[in-house]
Amino acid sequence: MPLLKLVFLVLIMRRGDSVCRLLGWAEPPELYQDGNLILGGIFSFRTGQDGIISTFQEVPQVRTCKNFNVREFKFAQTMIFAINEINRNPEMLPDVKLGYKIYDTCGTMDILRAALALMSGQKREISENNCTERDTVQAIIGHSGSRPTIAIAQIVGRFHIPVVSHFATCACLNNRKEYPTFFRTIPSDLYQSKALAQLVKHFGWTWIGAIAVENEYGLNGMAAFIHAAQENGVCIEYSEAFSQTGPAHRLQRIVETIKQSTSTVIMAFMSHREIKVLSTELYKQNITGLQWVGSDAWITDHSLTDSQGHSILVGSLGFTVTRGRIPGLDKHLREVHPSQFPDSQFVKDFWEDVFDCSLKGTAEVQRKKCSGFESLQDIESQFTDVSALRFTNNVYKSVYAVAHALHKLFKCEDGQGPFSSWGCADTKHIQQWQVLQYLSTVNFTTKEGEQIYFDSNGDSPARYELVNLRRSNKGTMEGVTVGFYDASLPESHQFIMNNVSVVWGGGQTKVPVSVCSESCPSGTHMALQKGKPICCYDCVPCPSGEISNLTNSIHCMKCPMEYWPNTHRDACIPKTIEFLAYGEIMGSLLALFSLLGVFLTLITTLVFYCHKETPLVRANNSELSFLLLFSLTLCFLCSLTFIGRPSEWSCMLRHTAFGITFVLCISCVLGKTIVVLMAFRATLPGSNVMKWFGPAQQRLSVLAFTLIQVLICIVWLTIDPPFPFKNFLHFKEKIIFECALGSAIGFWAVLGYIALLAMLCFILAFLARKLPDNFNEAKFITFSMLIFCAVWITFIPAYVSSPGKFSVAVEIFAILASSYGLLFCIFLPKCYIILLKPEQNTKKHLMGKTSNNDINY
Repeated sequence: MPLLKLVFLVLIMRRGDSVCRLLGWAEPPELYQDGNLILGGIFSFRTGQDGIISTFQEVPQVRTCKNFNVREFKFAQTMIFAINEINRNPEMLPDVKLGYKIYDTCGTMDILRAALALMSGQKREISENNCTERDTVQAIIGHSGSRPTIAIAQIVGRFHIPVVSHFATCACLNNRKEYPTFFRTIPSDLYQSKALAQLVKHFGWTWIGAIAVENEYGLNGMAAFIHAAQENGVCIEYSEAFSQTGPAHRLQRIVETIKQSTSTVIMAFMSHREIKVLSTELYKQNITGLQWVGSDAWITDHSLTDSQGHSILVGSLGFTVTRGRIPGLDKHLREVHPSQFPDSQFVKDFWEDVFDCSLKGTAEVQRKKCSGFESLQDIESQFTDVSALRFTNNVYKSVYAVAHALHKLFKCEDGQGPFSSWGCADTKHIQQWQVLQYLSTVNFTTKEGEQIYFDSNGDSPARYELVNLRRSNKGTMEGVTVGFYDASLPESHQFIMNNVSVVWGGGQTKVPVSVCSESCPSGTHMALQKGKPICCYDCVPCPSGEISNLTNSIHCMKCPMEYWPNTHRDACIPKTIEFLAYGEIMGSLLALFSLLGVFLTLITTLVFYCHKETPLVRANNSELSFLLLFSLTLCFLCSLTFIGRPSEWSCMLRHTAFGITFVLCISCVLGKTIVVLMAFRATLPGSNVMKWFGPAQQRLSVLAFTLIQVLICIVWLTIDPPFPFKNFLHFKEKIIFECALGSAIGFWAVLGYIALLAMLCFILAFLARKLPDNFNEAKFITFSMLIFCAVWITFIPAYVSSPGKFSVAVEIFAILASSYGLLFCIFLPKCYIILLKPEQNTKKHLMGKTSNNDINY
C-alpha cells in the first residue's frame, strides 16, 4: 500500500499538474486592461453597506454597497487616463504597456479582499508551465480612506508591494516599521493638524470644541491637532468621537455637549459621512451660530449639499490639497461610455442614473430605454467638473510616480544600479521589492511645474489651500481659496491669508469670538482659574509699581527705580521729584516769614541805631546788641538755603550756615547775659570784676564760641559732607530729593554744640532773673532761651518723624521760631520803650530812682 501511494505521487508530478492552487475565489476587477505590467487600483464607487454580521456558518459573500460615490469613480477614470497617457508617451516606458485592475469595493473587509486579489492574481491554479507568468500587480493605487489603507498596507507590505494613496492622510501611516511599502501624494495629517492649529491661533480662537470620527484617521488626526493647538496656546473645551454606524445615543450626547458648551468654534476631523449626520442632527435641533473648521476629508466634498443640515456648514474653513490642472482629462471623462467597459456593472448603473434610462440587458424596467445616443459631452456634473482638481490630481501624480519608478528600473545600466554589486533588476522578472526601491527615490516635475518626491516616511511635500465653504449660485456648496499653507517655508511664513473676504459661519459679519476669558487689557495680568485650562483666567490689575504694556500678559514688569506706573498701569513714567520749592504754598509762606524776619530785624537795627546814644541802648551793651541783630538777620536768611532744589553747594551751605549763625547768635546772647551778671557784681563795694569782662573780652568770647562751631563744620565738611540724595524709601510713587547728612555725627555735633550754649545761656539768665533793676534784661533773655530750647527740643521728634520735604519744613520752622523768639523777647520791650515810652528811656529811670507811680519793667 505505501508503495502504491509513492507511485501515484510520482505520476502526478510527471504530469506537470498544478503546483499551487488558489484558496477560495477571487472577485474579478470592476475595470480591467491587460498589459505587460499591471497597476492595481482600489476605489469605492459605492458607499454604505447593510449592517450584516457574518455568522461564518457559510463562506462570507461580498456585501452589496448602496450609494453612488461619483468622486471615487472619477478617481478611477483619472488613473485610467494617466495610464493611457503614459502608454502613448514614447519617452516613458517605451515598448512597455501598462495595464490596470481596478476594484470597486466598500467596507474595510471587502476592500482588504480586493487587495488580496490584486496580490494573488486571478488564476485558479499555477502549474510548472505557467509559474513564470506573474499575475501580481506592480503597485496598488488607493485607497481613499485611512482605515482601509492601514489594513491594506499592513498585509500587502509584508510582500513588498508598494501602496500609493492619494487620500489616506492618517499620521500613523508614517510608521515605516508597520507600513514599509506605503507612499502617498497627499500630506500627512501631522502637517494638516499643525496648519489647523495655526489657523485657529491666527483668528484668536483659544477656546474650541473638537469632534472626530471614531477610527484611526479621526482619532490620530485629532490627537495631533490637540497637541499642536496646545503648543499654540489653544485650549480644547471638549473632545468627542463618534461613527456614522455607531449607536444613536452617542450622537445625541455630542449634540447635547455642543448645546451646553461656551465655545463657538468646532474642529471636525471626520469624513463627509459623519459631518453630514452631525450637521443634520444639529439642524433638526436648531443649533446654529457655530464656526466650523474642517479636515480635508469633507471640506471640499460635493456631496455635502445632499444633507439636510448643509446650511449649518456655510462659512466653514479648512485646509485641502492644492488644486491642479490635468490637460486632456476633461475630454477623457466626457468620452466615458458603457461600451468601453462592457463587464462593469457600475458603469451601466452610473449611465442609467445620469441619463435616467435603462440599458439593454439590465433589470431596470421602470425607466425608458436608452437610445444609444446618450453622451456626457454636454453634461455638467460633479463627474465632468475639472475646475478644481485636488484629490483627483493626487491620483494622477500617484500613477506617474509609479511609472517613473518603473521607467528608472527599465533604464538602469549595469554597474550603476541600486542593488548589490551595483546591479540592475531583471526586466523580464521584475520583483515588487525592486519597484519599491526605485519608488522611494523617485523625483520628477509634473507638467504644471510641481515637484514630486517622497521623504523617508513616504510623505510628499505638504502644501495646502485654505478653503472657505460658500453657497454657489446653483445652490451647491463650493470652496473658495482664502489662504495658503506651505510646510517647507519658515514657520513665520508658512500660513498666509490672501485678500479674499471670508464668509463666516452662523451668518456673522465679522470674525467670530471663541474664548474662555476675554483678553486682559494692558495694565492687568492673567491669573489662572483654579481647576480650569490655561485659557480660562481672571484679569488682575498689576501690583503697585508694576505695569503690563501688552494684552494677555502673564506677568507684570517692575518699573525702574526712578519710574512709576501711570494711572492705567500700562507704561512707566518718571517719578515726581519732590523737594521744598519756592513755587508751592508751603515754600512761599516759609520764605515770606523768613524775609519778614529779616525786615523786622533791620527795622529793629534802625531803631537802635537811631537811638544809640540813649541810656536804654547804651545800658544794654549796644555793641553786642548790634552783633546779635546781625546774627539774627543771618539766621532768618539761612532758612532760605533750605528752600529750592538741593545741590552740592546748597546742601553744604544750609547746614553749616545754620550752625555757625546760630552759634554766633547764642554767643551774643550769652555775652549779654554774662555782662548783666558782671554788671551787678561790679556794683558791690570793692568789686572790680568788670575789668575782666570788658568789651574786648566780650568780643573774644563771641569769636571763640563761634570759631569752635566753625571748626566742627570744617571737620564735618572734610570727612563726610552733606550731599544731594534721591530718597526712594519714604514714598514708592515719588522721589524725595533731599540733602543727606553725610556724617550724622557731624550734624548732631553741630546741633549739640548749639544746645550746649543755649542751655548755658538759659542757666545764667535764669540765675540773673531776680537781680534788682527796673529793666532787668536777664528776664527777657530767660524767656527767649526758654522758647529757643522748647522749639529745638520739640524739633528732634518732629524732624525724625516727618517724611520728605516736611522734615525740611520742620527744620525751617524751628529756625524761624527760635529766631523770632530771640528777636521779640530781647528787642521788642526795648523798642516799645524807645518808641512809645521815651520818658522811661532815662538814666534816672534805669537806676530805679523814679517814683512808685512809675511803671516798672
